Amino acid sequence: MTLAAQHLWLIPALPLAAAAVGALTPRSGRSLAAGAAIGAMGASLLLSCLALAGALADHAAHQVFNFAWFDLGATSLRLGFLLDPLTAFMCVMVTFVGLLIFIFSTGYMHEDRNAKQFFCFLSLFAAAMLGLLVANSLLLLFVCWELVGLASYLLIGFWFHKPAAAAAAKKAFITTRIGDLGFLLGLLWLQDAQGTLLFYDGGAGILEPAALANLSILLPCGLAASTAIGLLLFCGAVGKSGQFPLHVWLPDAMEGPTPVSALIHAATMVAAGVFLIARIFPLMSADQGLAGVPVHALSVVAFIGAITALLGALIAVAQNDIKRILAFSTVSQLGYMMLALGVGSWVAAIFHLLTHAFFKALLFLGAGSVIHAAHHEQDIRQLGGLSGKMKVTFITFTIGTMALVGVPLLFSGFWSKEAILHAAHGWEVSHLPFYVALFGVVLTAFYNTRLMAETFFGKPRSHAAEHAHENKPAMTLPLVILAVCAIGLGFLNTPAWPWLDAKLLGRTEVHGHSLFEGAGLMGLSVVLVAIGIGAGWALYGRRPRATATSPDPLATQAPGVIAALAARLGFDELYGATVIRLTDAFASLSAFLEKWVWDGAVRFLAALGEFTGSTGRDTDEQVLNGGFDATSEKLRGTGTAYSKAQTGDAHGYLRTLALGVVFLLILVILGGAR
Repeated sequence: MTLAAQHLWLIPALPLAAAAVGALTPRSGRSLAAGAAIGAMGASLLLSCLALAGALADHAAHQVFNFAWFDLGATSLRLGFLLDPLTAFMCVMVTFVGLLIFIFSTGYMHEDRNAKQFFCFLSLFAAAMLGLLVANSLLLLFVCWELVGLASYLLIGFWFHKPAAAAAAKKAFITTRIGDLGFLLGLLWLQDAQGTLLFYDGGAGILEPAALANLSILLPCGLAASTAIGLLLFCGAVGKSGQFPLHVWLPDAMEGPTPVSALIHAATMVAAGVFLIARIFPLMSADQGLAGVPVHALSVVAFIGAITALLGALIAVAQNDIKRILAFSTVSQLGYMMLALGVGSWVAAIFHLLTHAFFKALLFLGAGSVIHAAHHEQDIRQLGGLSGKMKVTFITFTIGTMALVGVPLLFSGFWSKEAILHAAHGWEVSHLPFYVALFGVVLTAFYNTRLMAETFFGKPRSHAAEHAHENKPAMTLPLVILAVCAIGLGFLNTPAWPWLDAKLLGRTEVHGHSLFEGAGLMGLSVVLVAIGIGAGWALYGRRPRATATSPDPLATQAPGVIAALAARLGFDELYGATVIRLTDAFASLSAFLEKWVWDGAVRFLAALGEFTGSTGRDTDEQVLNGGFDATSEKLRGTGTAYSKAQTGDAHGYLRTLALGVVFLLILVILGGAR
């Protein structure tokens, strides 16, 4: 049994319905909201598995279902759903990891009085992400993309009574909108150039050869149209996936509840940017064959990814908040994924995205287990000695750490990281991203060893750590399942049996090669991991911190460097002194213009109109109307007096006439006498 493309809408619709149930449920109905969210996510997981079966049955083709949304004159705006292995694998990952996070949340948020609202937001988040994955239209993808941003704002600021949480939610929302502006411009450009935003449409879609040929023209600036559009769309991925220079929002997203951190950093929001570039990879790579194009879109992606990978790993070395360490680790790993996309291996990027989703969700939920048991203590300097008190959390967290570090052979992160390193090593444009990636391997092993040593080894360094204990099965069972996946997922795509590569690329046969072909680079990677683990253990594990106030061994040797890294290299301060200050200045100027120029002009015109109206009214009433009224009154008086003489009495008229004749005769006689 499989799921056809025309039924893909059910996958995001079920969590959306659960969100509606949560929204309409009273505050006391947390069990109903949680049950609806978990049930809907479970059903979506089942549908996603059916979709995967359908995609693998015909993995060489893109199964699409397009429909008209509305007509605009002679133009019909069409949307659609797309089923291919990329969509199917991503849907299975999001629903599976999301389901485990939802289950974990029932224990973590058990005492929160707004838990029903929390599950409502979680379901909305999942629905938006799943809608983004199944879209066959860049417009539909963008709509769901923005819904993901809205849901992240609601979840990061869920504890809005905390000023830090409210500020982090606004920071995430505004920062990602900056990238989304570029996304929107690229979308509009594509619509204008192609007349459609469908990915696949029987040869007329924007990712199909005919459309890509139309975008191969060179612009006056020297870029190909496909390059310029690709870079604009990449801006959206930079914001959503926390790439340099828009990475600053991602660590602050830790202010939300820990399940939110796991969902954002593992399965949903940050994965959206990587998925977007993988989805539009034909467009991003369309300029590679053009002569005279000075900038390739994928080259920009590769270097941005390399910078981000190094930046995140460096800053993670000096952080003390357990969730922030993992957050900067996510920034770094997302950089690796973008690096893989940039060097042309979108399959390696998706492979690492899938493995990272499982072991990073495991690490964040493990951190949540620690925080919940230690009465919300997040500073690793205040922890210690938890390995014996929280054995399940410790073992599963260790597995997730080894997968992230890339401990060889057994753990999934090793195989996906090796795929990226091999792709970067074979990139002909430059080897600089490859060397940066190798340095990142050492740093990743180092800061994760520090995290493990400070959190789980030594003696408890606070009252919270002393009285910590293992959590309920609702919180530990998801950890166990994720730990199993963090081990087993890597074997789906080893060099000897690259099954996932074959399925994503639409190949019917799986052709592997001997591990000895890449043994040199693999051996170098193993050595670098060992160096990082050894250095971390020598500094933090061999002699564990005695008290929470004990000096950091690395900080004592390089205090200036560690202080700068602890301050996140001052990016927030730099943006505050430049971009934010400039924005404030423009806001102040706008307020001044509004108050004293535009508002003053409006008030002046209003006063002028009022004066003109008053003058016109006075002239009309006192001069024109007054003169006319006075004349009319005199005429009326004359008429009245004259009317009194008009009695209608004939005898009276004769008497008056006789008197007039007498009066005239007297005047004549008097005149003759003179």
